[in-house]
Amino acid sequence: MTNKTFEKAAFAGGCFWCMIKPFKEWEGIEDVVSGYMGGHVDNPTYEDVKKGDSGHLEVVEITFDPSLFTYEKLLELYWQQIDPTDAGGQFHDRGHSYTTAIFYYNEEQKKAAE
Repeated sequence: MTNKTFEKAAFAGGCFWCMIKPFKEWEGIEDVVSGYMGGHVDNPTYEDVKKGDSGHLEVVEITFDPSLFTYEKLLELYWQQIDPTDAGGQFHDRGHSYTTAIFYYNEEQKKAAE
């Protein structure tokens, strides 16, 4: 039996529910969970984020097996889901919480995303 080593990645790309499906259906991706990152309020509620008071973005956190699906492949898939030139949100989702961002968990991810 092999011990798999999973990593995490997090991307903001508009409505988090819209961002789950493109990532969920690939071999090597263990889980995709929606949530919030980047704000200044601890444990924000949906209402906090919706009002725009918390500074958070809607994100998906992806748990993946880098031996089957690399971080670079995640980035390629992410770029296909967003319009990086739209500072007002994504597609029909408007407002700060729907803007794009890449959150990194280690220096390798930071370098790959630059």
